[in-house]
Amino acid sequence: MTMIGIDPHKPTHTAVAVDGNEHVVDEFQLRASSHQAERLREWADRFAEREWAVESANGLGYLVAQQLVAAGEVVFDVPPVLASRVRVLDTIRSQNNDPNDARSVAIAAMRSDRLARVRPDDHARVLRLLAKRHRDMARLRNKHCTRLHALLLELEPGGISSEITVTKANTLLNGVTVADQVTRHRVMIAHELVDDIARLDVALKASKKRIEAAVVASGTTLTEIVGIGPICAAIIIGYTGDIGRFPTKGHFATYNATAPVDASSGPRPKHRLNQRGNRKLNHAIHIAAIAQLRFDTEGRAYYERKLAEGKSSKDAIRSLKRRISDRVYRHLNIDAQRAATS
Repeated sequence: MTMIGIDPHKPTHTAVAVDGNEHVVDEFQLRASSHQAERLREWADRFAEREWAVESANGLGYLVAQQLVAAGEVVFDVPPVLASRVRVLDTIRSQNNDPNDARSVAIAAMRSDRLARVRPDDHARVLRLLAKRHRDMARLRNKHCTRLHALLLELEPGGISSEITVTKANTLLNGVTVADQVTRHRVMIAHELVDDIARLDVALKASKKRIEAAVVASGTTLTEIVGIGPICAAIIIGYTGDIGRFPTKGHFATYNATAPVDASSGPRPKHRLNQRGNRKLNHAIHIAAIAQLRFDTEGRAYYERKLAEGKSSKDAIRSLKRRISDRVYRHLNIDAQRAATS
């Protein structure tokens, strides 16, 4: 079996073929173009039994990975961190250049049995795109609100004390007395920011409707979990991908950073907060946990039991997040089984 590692870049891609003994068989560099997958397969025709490993197949290597999969090739997604560890630990080829990086990608794929296999785009990719677009617009709206708040403080003592809305901002601006050029320009810029916020409000409403329709079309049961609405469901499905790549709920919890990290030293067991993992998944689960605490739910009862056991509020919320992660894992598996039999 020959493993072909690809180090993708914007202008070029570098491919290195490695045999079972980790020896480089051949190298190939090509410019990124509409014929890149075809040229890669022509170069690799000599290797009858081959598999491909693309660094960051959901990032910079997305297009070439999808093109190879569409052509019938077996492709694995290699995280950049895993490939860099292989290169750094190499005693001969530890220099950071494209051929060494591609070789490290291939070796990492050969020695790891838990890499995600690249699949053709599916509904999860649609939900991921929609969730990312919604998040970007929400962040842009918050940025405009922050700038508007700063301007309003220069026009009116205290500005708007509660949440900024288009109606409240217009009411305040219409009551400002323009006595000089500085004030006039402040009011003008503030009106422009209000118009931007109004446009984003309309776009966010439309985005939410698109996400709701897409989540319903996916047939997921995630929305049956208290605290998980369409947007959180889209984030979870989109950033989880194939749930089958997680053998157990513990693996999934480690990926979404709801499982603590073992930091034991000697005979003293110790765990610490996991600052790694997929932060977008972790944020969606955190939103679900906070929502459960607001109502009379099983999650709130669980949280109160943890407090009674002597845990702090933060530790109790972390325990609840792990409990929600396990339930999410169960629902995603149910959805996958249902999709496989339909």
